[in-house]
Amino acid sequence: MVEFEQKERYQINDLLEIMKILRGENGCPWDREQDHHSIRKNFLEETYEVLEAIDKEDSSLLQEELGDVLLQVVFHARMEEEKDVFNFDDVVTGICKKLIHRHPHIFSDIEASTSDQVLKNWDAIKKEEKHQNSYTETLEQVPAVLPALMRSEKVQHRAKRAGFDYPNSEGALDDLLSEVEELKQAISNKDSANIDEEIGDLLFSCVNISRFFEIDSEKSLTNSTEKFINRFREVERMAVAKGIDMKSADLETLNKLWRSAKQEVIDKQTLY
Repeated sequence: MVEFEQKERYQINDLLEIMKILRGENGCPWDREQDHHSIRKNFLEETYEVLEAIDKEDSSLLQEELGDVLLQVVFHARMEEEKDVFNFDDVVTGICKKLIHRHPHIFSDIEASTSDQVLKNWDAIKKEEKHQNSYTETLEQVPAVLPALMRSEKVQHRAKRAGFDYPNSEGALDDLLSEVEELKQAISNKDSANIDEEIGDLLFSCVNISRFFEIDSEKSLTNSTEKFINRFREVERMAVAKGIDMKSADLETLNKLWRSAKQEVIDKQTLY
């Protein structure tokens, strides 16, 4: 048994000590076996759970999930400390220096009275820090591991800073319709590789339109998926009530159930 003072409230140094113990010689076998790659997915999952807590506006859950994300930060930092590369204090020092450097309107004599001016300064400083000498480099440094819709939106935003953008949403919509026609042609030609490419172009164009209206395309797709699940639930409920086997039912029957389910969901939303 490891000696460790258990108490009602803990601070960051306690968490660092716990992680040191878990990774230590007499620590937890599982924790000791992990490396950056083996718990990489955990970091991603914990981050998404934070987002879910935010969407639910559940403060208690948010507190818990933020702790799980902090654990991931401490876990990775401890691994590097064991190799004498850097430690948690170095991580904190780095982010503090970055925040001070990127807020010269707060910590220096640069003026920025609006959010737009702040973001403009931030982008310029970030570009200098990362030694980005071209707009293309700013696009290339958007992480490839981001969700595809999120990454495409960030790339489009950065392209806009270079002046590469439609003047209005009508141009973006025309581009979307053009991509639909190109997808139709690819399907008509039964060209699988081209269909794959055109679907990607179509999704990219959809993100472009959402950007003009300051809509989060990732969230929009999430909402549409939830809407589909809710309507499907009604379809299945109606099918069971009518004694209809969905798997063997014809398309006309399923479409009729879908329209009824759609109206049912709309009526419930209107009621409440």
